[in-house]
Amino acid sequence: MAVPKKRTGHSAQGHRRSNWKATKPETTKCPNCGETVLTHTVCTACGTYKGKPVSIKDRVEETAVKEEKKPAKKSTKKAEKAEETKVEEVKAEAVVEEAKEEAPVEETSETEEK
Repeated sequence: MAVPKKRTGHSAQGHRRSNWKATKPETTKCPNCGETVLTHTVCTACGTYKGKPVSIKDRVEETAVKEEKKPAKKSTKKAEKAEETKVEEVKAEAVVEEAKEEAPVEETSETEEK
């Protein structure tokens, strides 16, 4: 088994690795939907390649998924508590309004006396 006689210096190691560069993948715009797509691949958004539909199965599944209605959300405890507090606030406002109607109006009597 080969064993190096001496360690490789930092400079020599750096020179050797100088061409190890990350390359940015080439992308293009899909001519059908305008989505950014890797070159030479089928568009994941619409299932076309070079403007022609390639994956009919995928398109059918996507449209079926979009057309399905979402199930109604289950009410949570927080939502129930929020509804209860709203009901209590409305009741409190009604009580305040009733109290205002029942209270004698002293301002009008004072102005009449003067």
